[in-house]
Amino acid sequence: MTEAKTFKPNSFIKNHPCFSKEAHHKFGRLHLPVAPACNIQCRYCIRKYDCANESRPGITSRVMKHDEAIEKVRTLLDRNDRISVIGIAGPGDPLANDETFEVMASLHREFPEIILCVSTNGLYLPDRLGDLMKAGVRSLTITINAVTPAVAEKVYAWASYKGKRYIGKDAAALILGNQWRGLTNAIDAGLVVKINTVYIPGVNDVEIPLIAWHAGERGADIMNLMSLIPQAEFENVERPTKDMIAKKREKCGKYIPQMTHCRQCRADAFGILGEDRDMELEILNARIGEEYCESV
Repeated sequence: MTEAKTFKPNSFIKNHPCFSKEAHHKFGRLHLPVAPACNIQCRYCIRKYDCANESRPGITSRVMKHDEAIEKVRTLLDRNDRISVIGIAGPGDPLANDETFEVMASLHREFPEIILCVSTNGLYLPDRLGDLMKAGVRSLTITINAVTPAVAEKVYAWASYKGKRYIGKDAAALILGNQWRGLTNAIDAGLVVKINTVYIPGVNDVEIPLIAWHAGERGADIMNLMSLIPQAEFENVERPTKDMIAKKREKCGKYIPQMTHCRQCRADAFGILGEDRDMELEILNARIGEEYCESV
């Protein structure tokens, strides 16, 4: 295995709070929850809408429509909240929702200076990369949790692709093939790419450094190793300790730079990482929703 490629922050990465540790103190991000449908069932995932009291991926207080999302961005940017990134991270998979591309294209036309970012499981990435780029997206996070189908089968229950549902080893092989092909294509196309990996003790421990190596070899910019949140099929699996995470990051850091400031954000997160203004956003969401309903 070769040494990790040198991580050279450019002006783009320096302003992205999820890619730069320095930026997350200065700049905020806004997640737009416009993508409810998902094409993969991860065994650790529960997508619960209408949940204002938890902070984890896959949940939001409500799913927004295109016009609501655009109005929300206008309102927040007018208030100078140091928002440098607008992302779509669910509550499902953004690439499985046409609303993602419509919202991003509208934002790119109206706010060309804002960084647009999408977080995806990668299943549709080889098919929809061109659509993402046409919509102005230049920053991408891909969640990759395995290298071999045997491990992937333990992580994913099923996949839905081109009108067909896959299970077992077929689903695992399909997911991995598309994830790694999509990653390579995105890097070749010039996107800034982050890899998310969920650390599931006793399931994908051994393969995590291999994920780091493969991603680093392909030219991914940074890796975010996230702790499992025990729930769904893995509700009885113990969450990895901080020491376990630190040791795994040390191994992975030989091959790709490591992100250490992740807060495992909600699908409707807003503000500086770690300082989400949830209640304020709840009030804003309600007002925008009321205005939208009155206009249709």
